[in-house]
Amino acid sequence: MAEFERNIAAQTGAAAPAIDQGLREYMLRVYNYMASGLALTGIIAYLGYRTDIYTAIAGSPLIWVVMLAPLGVVFYLSARINSMTFSSAQTWFWVYAGLVGLSLSGIFYIYSGVSIARVFFITAGMFGAMSLYGYTTHRDLTGFGSFLFMGLIGVLIASVVNIFLASAALHFAVSVIGVLVFTGLTAYDTQKIKEMYYEGDGYEAAGKKSIMGALALYLDFLNLFLMMLRLIGGNRE
Repeated sequence: MAEFERNIAAQTGAAAPAIDQGLREYMLRVYNYMASGLALTGIIAYLGYRTDIYTAIAGSPLIWVVMLAPLGVVFYLSARINSMTFSSAQTWFWVYAGLVGLSLSGIFYIYSGVSIARVFFITAGMFGAMSLYGYTTHRDLTGFGSFLFMGLIGVLIASVVNIFLASAALHFAVSVIGVLVFTGLTAYDTQKIKEMYYEGDGYEAAGKKSIMGALALYLDFLNLFLMMLRLIGGNRE
């Protein structure tokens, strides 16, 4: 379907600019949702730290709810996105971003504010460069998807194992590999989100696609940021 529409666009000079403009608006929508979600996460995380809400939660069984709830929302949103309305998808996206923010309040107790800001801007630069590459490259990145997914599974398993081993060497290795994996996923997901545009299923479906695209890039950015923070973040003295 996407290839067919590209051929039509190439043969029809008037159609190409319209498709390009629509694609730019679609991608801008995705990035706006992602950036807004990150902003909400950052605000909630900082408020959770400043008001000591996180401290109160961390000392109770509620901490498990706070830590696991975002994962549950991701699974729910991914499984039900086709049956829910666009407005519901938006709501669940904001709920997810807020829950992640609360779960991340703890980083302010570990790392200095200056360090967090520095790593954030470094991550933003890396993310922007790789997302731009994924958007503009003519190379098909589909083949890298399975490889990157395997790397992601490896990072998750090694991270769980290191909870018990507490190995500094494994911690460093996981962080380095994690940076490489999520850097690659940024380009891969950007290209995949771009390809989704050409499916063109109407306003409602396009809106839900932009939410899921924003969620994918949000996760890439967030995990890249956390891996970078583990590598170069300065601990609070």
